[in-house]
Amino acid sequence: MPKPSSSAVDKALDLIEALARSNRPLRLSELAGEVGLHRATAYRVLIDLIRRGWVLRTDDHYLLGAAALQLSHSAAHNSLVAVGRPMLEALSERTGMMVNLQVLEADRSRVIDVVRPPRLEMINHLRDEMLPVHRFAGPVALVALLDKDARRPYLRLAEEAGHPLTGPEGLLTDIEEAERTGYAFERGRAEHLVASVSRAVVSAKGWPICALTLVGLDAEFDEPHLSELKRQLRGATDALQDALTGLSSSPQADPG
Repeated sequence: MPKPSSSAVDKALDLIEALARSNRPLRLSELAGEVGLHRATAYRVLIDLIRRGWVLRTDDHYLLGAAALQLSHSAAHNSLVAVGRPMLEALSERTGMMVNLQVLEADRSRVIDVVRPPRLEMINHLRDEMLPVHRFAGPVALVALLDKDARRPYLRLAEEAGHPLTGPEGLLTDIEEAERTGYAFERGRAEHLVASVSRAVVSAKGWPICALTLVGLDAEFDEPHLSELKRQLRGATDALQDALTGLSSSPQADPG
């Protein structure tokens, strides 16, 4: 156990580092014990960290918040999966679709969690796979939130694969449509007779945190079903965005 922290900065960093080391959300008593602080002291510091976006509270557990997610690849995955998993499960149950959670990496997106219903076991779940932007809806939804300079590595990969950037079937058309509507839609590019629709979760500053993607059989994505899927997807991404950024939440008294 570390020695008691000597300053407010030490206390805050000790708590953040303890959450980064953990592969699951922690209770207040666990966190306080981990860093050698009294519960009341740890709670006061955590309240400030929650207000600044460094820590997220869900029920009576704590995990890294949106600000910290920008700094730690592995911790970001742990936190996103911990917060997002119940929402993925609920979205899959409501829609009957496979749902995945993706984050952007250097020139592709990575699938970090998946919920796949038994009826869709014939579709590859792609967990831990890297997805190029010209073949999948998830990375399109994420790249659409980047500025033109930041998009270049993703576009370069598509060019190297021989995918057109311009024209009606070009990648830039898909990205512009996702930027305009908030949704990316793909059918048959990655897997025959499979379609997907994706929407990004956005930080308060407008950068993409992650994306939720609904995946299923192509025939199930025709109107009006697609409109309903988008409605469900919007609700789930809005809820996840709120959980990660705390835009409509405020710290409450700790139940003890």
